[in-house]
Amino acid sequence: MECIARQIRCDIIKMVHAAGSGHLGSSLSAVEIVTALYFSVMNIDPARPDWRERDRFILSKGHACPVLYAALARRGYFPVEELATLRRINSRLQGHPDMNKTPGVDMTSGSLGNGLSCGAGMALVAKLDALPSCVYVLLGDGELQEGIVWEAAMTAAHYKLDNLCAIIDNNGLQLDGYTSDVMDINPVADKWRAFRWNTIAVDGHDLDALVRTLELANQTKGRPTVIIADTTKGKGVSFMEDQCDWHGRCPTDEEAKQAIRESEAAA
Repeated sequence: MECIARQIRCDIIKMVHAAGSGHLGSSLSAVEIVTALYFSVMNIDPARPDWRERDRFILSKGHACPVLYAALARRGYFPVEELATLRRINSRLQGHPDMNKTPGVDMTSGSLGNGLSCGAGMALVAKLDALPSCVYVLLGDGELQEGIVWEAAMTAAHYKLDNLCAIIDNNGLQLDGYTSDVMDINPVADKWRAFRWNTIAVDGHDLDALVRTLELANQTKGRPTVIIADTTKGKGVSFMEDQCDWHGRCPTDEEAKQAIRESEAAA
């Protein structure tokens, strides 16, 4: 999985550079989370993207779609070569995920705050229909400033949706700066516990720890799980790490070359 994560990181940089726009920092922080889900934890079949009993993944922070597209391509949902079409007119890989265009995308997203509500709905349907499906929702920490997130959290706990797992990409930055400056969301763990969620903190760049934690979430009964994954925005590229400026900036040719070199050399 470490090799796959490095490849996905390089894919992200190449995609955004070729497109001339996109969200690098937010995608790079979530690489290990998405890799653990798609290459170890989730019960999915790329040959049957509409398989009813599959696990679902919702990228609530839809602007980070390059990480999802790279994972889907490397997992076999569509050709890797198609990654070069990111954000082009008539491409299946738009600037935010579109479930009606892209194989493997389970929810159209981009309007922040909506993913957990949709995930709760999917998880409830799975319960009512006695499906074995689990639903995973990846949120940005800035999203927790949205009231709809907490309405969904209350609903999921009320219905005891133990087949729902929220993952917080807790990188501390959003478009306008540090989350603590824009609208402080701390103490994050205490808030989720107060909403009666099984709450676990993990290093969001430790693949082994992520897999163990996600598997633990699957074993939890009677309540939903939230994994607070502590991450670094722009992870893997020295000059992008923890820099708000790289939320939506496109690298120059030289910056892209350096970023790819660093990503390929990462341990």
